[in-house]
Amino acid sequence: MAGLELLYSCVAGSICCPQDAVVCFVHWEIIKRGYKCLGSGDEIRNGDKKSELLPTGWNSSKELYTLRYKSNDDKSDVLVKAITVDSSLIFNLMDSSTEQVSDLTVNVSDYVHAEHLQTFESVFKNTEDLSQKVKNQLLPSVPAPRKKEKKSRRETSDESQPDRDPLRIPSRHPQTSRQPNCGRGGGGMIVDPLRAGFPRSGFDPSSGIPGVLPPGAVPPGARFDPFGPVGRHRPGPDPDHMPPPGYDDMFM
Repeated sequence: MAGLELLYSCVAGSICCPQDAVVCFVHWEIIKRGYKCLGSGDEIRNGDKKSELLPTGWNSSKELYTLRYKSNDDKSDVLVKAITVDSSLIFNLMDSSTEQVSDLTVNVSDYVHAEHLQTFESVFKNTEDLSQKVKNQLLPSVPAPRKKEKKSRRETSDESQPDRDPLRIPSRHPQTSRQPNCGRGGGGMIVDPLRAGFPRSGFDPSSGIPGVLPPGAVPPGARFDPFGPVGRHRPGPDPDHMPPPGYDDMFM
């Protein structure tokens, strides 16, 4: 209220009715909300300057008060008119930038002691109530900031996997490492080197395969590929070294 007290002290000599006191109070509420007064009347005048004070001649008419304001950021121009109707004041506000119009009706006797117009400490009453009415009903509403739109599930999923390769085909089954089974009773190949033409008695697999692998090259329990030759001297005729047809007839 310190700012209002200073303002009221500046114009106390010109206040002569309760309506003047109400207009002074509403003016200060507008200043508090980020505006400055440019002057009185509907028309813009040369030399208008922003000010927190009421302009000269602001209450020259007791039937109609007209004041112009501009926001501190110069984005909004506001025209305020107050019309006296019996014991009430009807305030009308128009924001030229948004063409927003608002109004407020004030019962003067509810907020001003008519017998104490020259004493600031006792001239006003119910100031908090009047301040809220000016803020909520008369002053332009400040647009709420736009909320960021919620991201779609697909966008959220894509952002959660930034390194995902779009050409990669995911596997339906987890990959499991397969280790060879070298045990005697496990799977694997079915050929036993002991049955491929080598004698059983006294044969030690760790000593290697005569003529094929050196000693120590064959681990215990190893199994071998049945499709490859086990030894160089396989029993029976060797299909890789069969004589061509008619070879024997050459010597008959």
